[in-house]
Amino acid sequence: MRMFKGALAALVGFGGVAAAEAAPTVYQTSPETRALNRPFSDAVEVGGVLYISGQIGAAPGVDHVVAGGLPAETRQVMDNIGAVLKRRGLTYDAVFKCTVMIADMTQWGAFNSVYVTYFKPDRLPARSAFGANGLAKGAAVELECWANTADGAAK
Repeated sequence: MRMFKGALAALVGFGGVAAAEAAPTVYQTSPETRALNRPFSDAVEVGGVLYISGQIGAAPGVDHVVAGGLPAETRQVMDNIGAVLKRRGLTYDAVFKCTVMIADMTQWGAFNSVYVTYFKPDRLPARSAFGANGLAKGAAVELECWANTADGAAK
């Protein structure tokens, strides 16, 4: 019973063990996103994780996707994610989870052929994907990612 009380006290921050202070939630919104009056942040950091909003293949500050189809859109998507990471002092090495929304699942291979070039072969993020109809601005693909902001993740 004495051991149980000690463990319980440690869990709730008593008995000489200080409760961990929560880090503030940080909202990251670029001037380009603000200028387009988007109803979301580029990313939000909570508890050591940077949650990057879904990115489509539109260049920053532009209200339409780039020309060139899925491969060109995928490169722009990945560059947009890279810019969000860079503003936080991170690289693609910090990305540990992605969710892919793709309008035409027959183009899965074309998406993957571009996507994998942004990551080291031994550092591919966990990933989910699904076919999606009606992505914003007629996009062929949208990608959201989560990145680790803890010490050692920044490069």
